[in-house]
Amino acid sequence: MPPLSTLVNKLKVQLKLSIARLRMVQQKDTAQAKVQRRDMAALLEAGKLESARIRVENIIRSDLNTELLEILELYCELLSARAGLLEAKECDPGLEEAVKSLMYAAPRVEGVKELSTVRALLAEKYGKEFTMEAVENSDGKVSKRVLDRTKVEPPSKELVELYLEAIAEAYGVDYPPGARAKRDTEAGEAQDDDDDDGEGGQKVRALEAPLEAEDLSRATPPRDFGPKSPVSVVPPSPSTDNVRPKVNMPGAPELRPSKKMTEAVKKANGEKKESAGGPGGKIPDVDELAKRFAQLKR
Repeated sequence: MPPLSTLVNKLKVQLKLSIARLRMVQQKDTAQAKVQRRDMAALLEAGKLESARIRVENIIRSDLNTELLEILELYCELLSARAGLLEAKECDPGLEEAVKSLMYAAPRVEGVKELSTVRALLAEKYGKEFTMEAVENSDGKVSKRVLDRTKVEPPSKELVELYLEAIAEAYGVDYPPGARAKRDTEAGEAQDDDDDDGEGGQKVRALEAPLEAEDLSRATPPRDFGPKSPVSVVPPSPSTDNVRPKVNMPGAPELRPSKKMTEAVKKANGEKKESAGGPGGKIPDVDELAKRFAQLKR
């Protein structure tokens, strides 16, 4: 027997491979199920009901198998996440259901060889007696969901009819006969109810309109009321370098006159002063000149 740590490492690798393969198989089965449902709708529309009832069992079995793969994928993820508990010699009680469910279902799953490798490693780790308990489910530790989805028995008639009705409704096929008319009637009644509610709502809104206008006339408009700027800037998220980020919006550019404009203005101001004062100062008026002549005569 290899060392325990080596065995656990191999188990981790196989669990990851199993998860990837299980997801791949699920995607493949889902794509095939869509094609099968489309073919089933064609059979129902053609009136081949007996053939449809037989072939729908394959769809039911495929859905059960897909659900089983999802459950096993969760168990593999659980063991991978709690790989540290696999180091112990005895199986941890919290992992016993997952371990025994995987060992029980591995031989019953097709297309996932990695699960068989996981089962062999678990059997090697926990021994023959533990393996027989898991295979036979003698202690009842295997999950009931796994047991239900690995049963080899035909589905019930009720389940078959439910599947056929669901497929017919999804693809718009009249099955059972008259079901489409019933669905249309129910849809029309629901639309009428909505219309009635709409008329009542309009009456209520008409009564409440004056009150709302009066309340709005008294209310204080919010700060963000009115047209918004077409430019919006998303603030940066905080980081360790900038804990409180801010958005710096560029302001209006400062307009300064050019040198030529400044000189032209100064020159114009100087000319105005010269024209106002003249070389000899302010030009006297007639009365002032008369006064000066009177003073000179004295």
